Amino acid sequence: MAPVAERAQISAQLLRPQAAISPRYFYDQRGSELFEAITRLPEYYPTRTERAVLLRHARAIADTVGTPGVVIEPGAGSCAKALVLCRLLRARQYVGVDVSAGYLQDAVARLRTALPALDARAVGGDITAGIQLPPGIAERQRLVFYPGSSIGNFDPPAALALLRHMHALARGDAAGGAAGGGLLIGIDLPKDRAVLRAAYDDAAGVTAAFNRNALAHVNRLIGSDFAPQQWRHVALFNEADSRIEMHLAACGPQSVRWPGGGRDFAGGERIHTENSYKYPLPVFLDMLQRAGFHQPQAWTDERGWYALIHARA
Repeated sequence: MAPVAERAQISAQLLRPQAAISPRYFYDQRGSELFEAITRLPEYYPTRTERAVLLRHARAIADTVGTPGVVIEPGAGSCAKALVLCRLLRARQYVGVDVSAGYLQDAVARLRTALPALDARAVGGDITAGIQLPPGIAERQRLVFYPGSSIGNFDPPAALALLRHMHALARGDAAGGAAGGGLLIGIDLPKDRAVLRAAYDDAAGVTAAFNRNALAHVNRLIGSDFAPQQWRHVALFNEADSRIEMHLAACGPQSVRWPGGGRDFAGGERIHTENSYKYPLPVFLDMLQRAGFHQPQAWTDERGWYALIHARA
């Protein structure tokens, strides 16, 4: 069971007029494994496109970023992208942060095996709640690495707040504002809606399983009795807000209970689980500036589907 405050927060979201589950609850052990499977699907272009951008522009990225004192990766997951980046930049230290702590520990262990000279650490946690770095982490030349277009999961005000937090982390503000830090971040750019919908609703149903797994995770956290297979995965593109939305729709009337609460859902009623904003590049560069970053440099693929951006703190 989750701590009392967290159970209360989850319960409050489920009881809103538009019921919701935070996307952070996708990522238990099973959810992390399912997401890694998603990244290998033919429909899911972001991971392979981002990797192609990184490899295509590797020399320019390395020249721009330099050799970091430490690479800090919130939402590190499998650390697969960190392996490519740390090898490219010859990084000396790495800190992976993820809410799925057990999955992260295994991933960092694999990273240490692949790069024995790298001082790699794992921190279980959520960047939106603040990160406590381990002792002995470099205070200068910090590079915050936030790939995977994960910034798109936050609505614009929350995304701006997160970027400001990353700015402070890159600068080492807690250590007196050490110089030389920066951010390397991936963003998914607007594109044809059919491409977007397919990426979030694959033919094999892996994304549907990933979405429903959030219900199983919530069951363990608050003691609820959701029946995940009684909920249908829904992915749609909200053109007005330039975002993909993911929902779970009740296949029929559902009566869900948990200690101290519960809710009856009508057939077809939805629980909102995720947004994924697709920011035009000029809009996102303006957001970086408002967060305190400067001198942005962007690299994209040939189709203009995806961008990697470095900005100085």
